[in-house]
Amino acid sequence: MDKAGKAESLKMLKGVFEESGVVVIARYTGLTVAEMTKLRGALREQGASLKVVKNRLAKLALDGKGGDQIQDMFQDQTVIAYSPDPVAAAKASAEFAKENDKLVLIGALMDEKVLDADGVQQLAKLPSLDQLRGKIIGLVQAPATKVAGVVQAPAGKLARVFSAYASKDAA
Repeated sequence: MDKAGKAESLKMLKGVFEESGVVVIARYTGLTVAEMTKLRGALREQGASLKVVKNRLAKLALDGKGGDQIQDMFQDQTVIAYSPDPVAAAKASAEFAKENDKLVLIGALMDEKVLDADGVQQLAKLPSLDQLRGKIIGLVQAPATKVAGVVQAPAGKLARVFSAYASKDAA
């Protein structure tokens, strides 16, 4: 890779580390191209991305973020999965790692916090941002629906009484 290519990769990696909700770090030794494609597809479905990184460039892009603990995670063949949603990349990576033991989760960087492999597994168990939004909307809508039902009930009863009287008079 020439100097301009390295500079562009470094800039892109810095953007990933700064803008992503979570960056999951994993080793992918032994994964075939088909398996990597399947992993990329699973991540894309969750709104996440995958990037094979050069360890030296990743360490430079971190620029001291996460300290020595994160620096030590970048060894061997390293891949990063990242997403704006703090749960999406962790969830998709953990699900794929269960199916394929060649993908080994090492840890993650979430803002300034460094997570180990267990931390990534715990993060993967949380509901995604979209699921949380759906639950909140459901909680907000439920009381409004109940209020509308209570308000409509007396009017409905009156309508049934008037209908009964009208039917009685017609008969």
